[in-house]
Amino acid sequence: MQAERIPDHAGVLEAARKIAAILPPTPLLPLEIGGVQLWAKAEVLQPIGAFKIRGAWHRLSALTDDERARGVVAVSSGNHAQGVAWAAKRLGIAATIVMPRDAPQVKLDATRALGAQIVLYDRPGEDRDAVAATLVEQSGAVLVHAFGDPWVIEGQGSAGIEIMQQLGRAPSRIVACCGGGGLAAGLALACPDSAIVPVEPVGWDMVGQSIARGELVQAAPDAPATICDALQPTATKAINLSLLRGRAEPGVTVADEEVRVAQRYAFAKLHLVVEPGGAAALAAALAGKVQLDSDTVVMLTGGNVDPAAFAHTIAAG
Repeated sequence: MQAERIPDHAGVLEAARKIAAILPPTPLLPLEIGGVQLWAKAEVLQPIGAFKIRGAWHRLSALTDDERARGVVAVSSGNHAQGVAWAAKRLGIAATIVMPRDAPQVKLDATRALGAQIVLYDRPGEDRDAVAATLVEQSGAVLVHAFGDPWVIEGQGSAGIEIMQQLGRAPSRIVACCGGGGLAAGLALACPDSAIVPVEPVGWDMVGQSIARGELVQAAPDAPATICDALQPTATKAINLSLLRGRAEPGVTVADEEVRVAQRYAFAKLHLVVEPGGAAALAAALAGKVQLDSDTVVMLTGGNVDPAAFAHTIAAG
């Protein structure tokens, strides 16, 4: 990764152009919460079931011929893994993905089915970035970071360009599920006049805490368990913090049961299957934790859920 490259609005526009050439826009669906009609961006309907396809395509399609020949390495609990594997397969690039041993089986299986090689690590216990760094050193492959790569950030921001085109104006705010902050940072670049509201699981609000303190904050060793497997990086990156400082409203967290309520709501009202991490933003909206108006957009970021776990969640409602 070229660390000196700074993502910008022009890069987001270029990413949006590239993605529009290969993928249709995901729908912006009307949604009513507490008497307010707002909008839900259904990224669960992407070919890999998550928004991560955007950043992966923008990054891998920007590789030089030499970089493509060396292949790519990525770290992911599943959605970025599938995005990178999907783009790599389409572009004829070898991909190795470092994934946690406890990742949902559906995500492991889907990543393998796309042709990527998987290297497993133990979570907690092993440093996934160190595992990836060793692979990069051994193979000379290009690291495609899930949220700290400039191209990935721009690619995720392409969702914001679509939103503005679909609304015909800038949204007042975008409520976004947040792990490492790649999507939130990309949306901040894409929609400079919109408030960005990152939503994280309780105990895993590394982006929110970092924004509030003005410095990177690490997850506590005893951070609580969460069903939001996609939203568990131990820290954000300096590049994400710099893009979100002064642009994002921090401090919104959701508990597991609030997430389950959101999953049931999306299934009943929108007829969509949303994984726990992909429902965090909707959970905050339903729980009254964010301000809502007719120009608010809630991101539904992923739908790669374990079938049995999802069936249990829906039945429990």
